Amino acid sequence: MTDNDTSGRLEEALERLHASGPERDGWLTNHAPMVVESLAAHGQAGAVHRWVDLYTDKLEDFPDRVAPVTDDNWREALGDPRRIADWTDHYSRALAEQPWRTVLATWWPRLLPGLYGGATHTVIRVGHAVRALEADENAPRVTELAHALGYWAARHQPVTGVAALPGAPTALTSLDAVPAIEPGHMGFRDRLAAVHRLPTWAGDVTDPDTARARLTELVRAATHRYATHGHGEPTMLVHAATAPNAVLRTLDALPRDQWAPSLHAAWNASAAVTAMYGPEEAVAYAPPARLTPEEVLERALAHGDEHVIKLTDTALDFGDDLALAAALRSVEMSVPLAG
Repeated sequence: MTDNDTSGRLEEALERLHASGPERDGWLTNHAPMVVESLAAHGQAGAVHRWVDLYTDKLEDFPDRVAPVTDDNWREALGDPRRIADWTDHYSRALAEQPWRTVLATWWPRLLPGLYGGATHTVIRVGHAVRALEADENAPRVTELAHALGYWAARHQPVTGVAALPGAPTALTSLDAVPAIEPGHMGFRDRLAAVHRLPTWAGDVTDPDTARARLTELVRAATHRYATHGHGEPTMLVHAATAPNAVLRTLDALPRDQWAPSLHAAWNASAAVTAMYGPEEAVAYAPPARLTPEEVLERALAHGDEHVIKLTDTALDFGDDLALAAALRSVEMSVPLAG
């Protein structure tokens, strides 16, 4: 399923949402741009305005500007959440002057080490923006990329000092080998600071095509694993799959020499989320019925929760029984969007 909608509803929704900031309550992410792109990409553009209507109470006004980000001072502004508007302006100017792939190729390696910012929603929003542009390049979609990159730059958050543990042959067994953090930590940033050890996986990969294959393996494994491990934290463990999938979706828009570094960053992010929220034990899960991908998407849309829709979006990239089971599991465990 691809974005072949010509109604302009996605563009209308993006223009509507660009009056809102990327966060609310000082930290929580605005998921609406990502969700409406997911719906449009899977033939549900007609539902985007109804969904945004239900989500409106979670939107806040776009933040105020502080001072312009320039080619000379951007390093000082990186990772400063007060500068969201300034960063968005910076990327808007850059995208008005250069093709979007050129801007992305310049900034991707600068931003990639900090993809943990905003609980990985920063890179996830960029992945959705890139997929939309790959399907159809127009002004609202280019503007969405400026907003996504601006959010990432303002919330840029690297992680250092993590010791490498021996890995396992496959992505799935390596995720199984991730040690949990010590109990007692609460929010995402507190938990992330407690990640001190992660297994190495695919660390020797340098070939771009091999990097793509390994990254695909990782996204599939993390998606499948949600079906049996998502109960550890049904909302946050979604990102063990959706964050690396955002990276995977971006590869074709990037120079090939950036693919292997993207794989390594995606692995560390997926493994870190697994360490932060994974349960001690797996729980066997069998969906109540065997459903088609279209039926699973309908259930996710009826449920409405933003993380459910985005995990379903990732599951549909694979479409196998275990991926669809993961999506259904998220429907069962998550609180529906009120409306």
